[in-house]
Amino acid sequence: MVKRTGSNLISSMKKSKILCLHGTHSSAAILKEGLEVWPSNVLDRMDLVFIDAPFRVEDEDFPAFTWFNAQDVTKMNIMFNESIAYIEETMVKLGPFDGVLGMSMGACVAAALPGMQAQGVALTKVEDLKFVMVMSGSKLECIGGEAPKLAENAFSSIIQIPSLHCFGENDFTKLNAIELLDSFLDPFVIFHSGGHEIPKLDEKGLKVMNSFLDKVQASFAAPKAIRSLM
Repeated sequence: MVKRTGSNLISSMKKSKILCLHGTHSSAAILKEGLEVWPSNVLDRMDLVFIDAPFRVEDEDFPAFTWFNAQDVTKMNIMFNESIAYIEETMVKLGPFDGVLGMSMGACVAAALPGMQAQGVALTKVEDLKFVMVMSGSKLECIGGEAPKLAENAFSSIIQIPSLHCFGENDFTKLNAIELLDSFLDPFVIFHSGGHEIPKLDEKGLKVMNSFLDKVQASFAAPKAIRSLM
């Protein structure tokens, strides 16, 4: 019988299946291209599934989509509810998923999903999320001044699952992204020198990323009784 070391055990585990949510006035294709700045030995650890938001943005000269419109409260709530339903339908159809990754507005949605699921107002037809990855994200109320009604209590309790937060020194969401950290237990943070973007991973960022993925994937292999204590 071959004895596996810790690193071999991690590498032999299944990839984390992750639903990826793009930002506003963006698309699945744009987010997919943006994540290609990460090295292959990171991307190879994840099974990334990209989807377009359900609402087409008409004033762009390229295919662009959004999750909701924050300028009108009534419209915001209707669109947000439809987007959450669409995300859940996708997870049922293409899942099961282990976690969610979001960029910008998609990151704001992703960050709110675990709390919404815990409260039973979203993702009730799928397995509990095991982690979230938040790229230049914040709380939803930072977008339009108030959170959609469905997500108004998303952060009423500390989110216990592992989370990775990535934002830049020149990111216009930096202060809001820092504030969001307080809503998660022991968040992993990649703070880079750039702006509102998916950054290349320097040595420090790569270390944080791999530590996060190690923790996530190790939890998959843990027996349920042990996992509940992690």
